[in-house]
Amino acid sequence: MKAVRIIKPEHLEVIDIPKPTLRDPDHVIIKMTAAGICGSDVGIYHGTNAAATYPRIIGHEMVGIVSEIGANVTNVKINDHVIVNQVTNCGHCYACRKGRGNVCDNLAVRGVHIDGGYQEYICVPAADCFLLPDSLLDKDAVMIEPATIAIQSCSRAELEKDDMLLLYGAGALGSSILRVAKQLCDTIIVADVADEKLEAAEMAGATHTINVLKEDFIGKIKEYTNGRGATVSIDAACVKDSLMMLLEATGNAGRVITMGFSTAATEVNQFLITSKELQIRGSRLQNRLFGKAIEMIKEKQLDLNNSVSHTFPLTEAQAAFDFIDSRDPSIRKIVLTFDF
Repeated sequence: MKAVRIIKPEHLEVIDIPKPTLRDPDHVIIKMTAAGICGSDVGIYHGTNAAATYPRIIGHEMVGIVSEIGANVTNVKINDHVIVNQVTNCGHCYACRKGRGNVCDNLAVRGVHIDGGYQEYICVPAADCFLLPDSLLDKDAVMIEPATIAIQSCSRAELEKDDMLLLYGAGALGSSILRVAKQLCDTIIVADVADEKLEAAEMAGATHTINVLKEDFIGKIKEYTNGRGATVSIDAACVKDSLMMLLEATGNAGRVITMGFSTAATEVNQFLITSKELQIRGSRLQNRLFGKAIEMIKEKQLDLNNSVSHTFPLTEAQAAFDFIDSRDPSIRKIVLTFDF
């Protein structure tokens, strides 16, 4: 069967590997139908994702059809359409005992530390499979995984109705967070460098938008928050200056959520943190939130239809990554398909 493996940074290959066999009664084999390309996948390809190990079959946004089931499996059946949880954990370390398995001491993420979904078939525990809502095509259903990441960040932020949220970044990650956040709080300010992304954010429910290249960022934050600054800021841009910008833009007693994976040094001003008594919190992956995301879809709180802008066959993965690197403004979400 075909698979896409990153041998080392900037070196992608389409390879032939054996189809997996079913050896555990609690496992299933999934015939992949769609796999999303995430910013972290692009980071693995370029060698900027500090968590990745090589060589690696990447892909953590994994949707497919159950093709074989083990003798003990009862939660799914053959021909069910499912999405696969990307997080595996040990269940007994300090983080797991605290109910935070997404930062397990022995964390292994499919597509990052262990092989992921850019392969025609994958064998996984049935417990990691979640039935897709009938309302979603498989290619759109890959967006359930980014939705869980968004739910996690909003959970870490402890968003409440009267919060004034600053969401920095209106790309794929920021758009997912906006969808979730508008269910939780009334005021959402979205900042970005691209007018077309800000226009899309307004259409998706942002209260205010700021183009940080054209407008006075801090001045606009003060204007939109009655002079006090945001109560919560989420960094969905994860660029060199974004954390410092959010420290400046967040008001007293606020929370700042970081989501970036860069190991490059970034400037931090301790006075801003201490004087405002800010809480700086990381948000990584998701913590058993697939069920929550699917519930929100069924209750029409989340609409993931028509989220995908482009599809490429798995065998043309190199062209897909090259297209992402072109930064074409038409790109929203790219999905690899398996109909080749």
